[in-house]
Amino acid sequence: MKWNKYRMKTTTEAVDLISYTLGEMGIEGIEIEDKIPLTEEEKKKMFIDILPDLGEDDGVAYVSFYIEPEKDHEETLEEVSRAVQELADFVDIGEAAIKKSVTADVDWMNNWKKFWKPFKVDDQIIIKPTWETLSDVEDGTLVVELDPGTSFGTGMHHTTRLCITQMKKYLKKDQALFDVGCGSGILSIIGLMLGAGEAAATDVDPNAVAAAIENAGVNHIDMSRYHVAAGDIITDEGFRHSCGVEKYDLVLANILADIIIPLSGVIKENMKPGGIFVSSGIINTKEDEVRKALLDNGFEILEVTHSGDWVAFTARK
Repeated sequence: MKWNKYRMKTTTEAVDLISYTLGEMGIEGIEIEDKIPLTEEEKKKMFIDILPDLGEDDGVAYVSFYIEPEKDHEETLEEVSRAVQELADFVDIGEAAIKKSVTADVDWMNNWKKFWKPFKVDDQIIIKPTWETLSDVEDGTLVVELDPGTSFGTGMHHTTRLCITQMKKYLKKDQALFDVGCGSGILSIIGLMLGAGEAAATDVDPNAVAAAIENAGVNHIDMSRYHVAAGDIITDEGFRHSCGVEKYDLVLANILADIIIPLSGVIKENMKPGGIFVSSGIINTKEDEVRKALLDNGFEILEVTHSGDWVAFTARK
């Protein structure tokens, strides 16, 4: 199916007001293009290792939008033009010229997959997308099949690698593992493949839970040893206790600092005495805040490891 795409040239000053106006008119799927650099705070919130070079900000912005096929496009475009011109009394709207193009109905949810290839976490673990093939694998190499679906967690980010490295160091055979904020399930699945006796995984996103269960299946995980559930263990005490009280030898949380800080106040309920808590997803500017939270909640910090701008804490209950 082909779609008509409309692209308006305007200014960075007007782009937010125009986008809001289009939204109020019932137009969805708005795309914004500009050269405004991301702030440091925005960069810290994004799991992107290399940001594109946008060039110098020239004050120009483009707003693209689509109109539903059943609507009268000419009439809708006239309404859009009138509404945008009315904004000129308040802000510089620039040319506000609209150009039409035709775009294919792309499967955006899956199109990214062609860019993701098998890669090594270290000399012993390879993560392979389920749709790729792999040959010449050395004996003793752990090949993990993965399709993250719509959840976060391909294993390529610094934070995931930090977690895997520490898990390999501290996980002992037949221990109980708890993966909090599991995403695609990559950490708990690798833990089971490395010899954990059982593992539990939770996420607030039901899509992540579905992805983790599916990925466990393609890796031939015995589901009697793997329990995955959707819920919030920070705010929901009943759910937290249902996951197991003083049950886990090793807890992994590859989330974000602002979630790890409150998590450190409750997660000990799920851990055995002497259990290990590995937390990652922490940008280095938040390192001191997480350290304080762990110490304030009675953890003994064993290691602080770094990769790029990211930090992981390994602590003992």
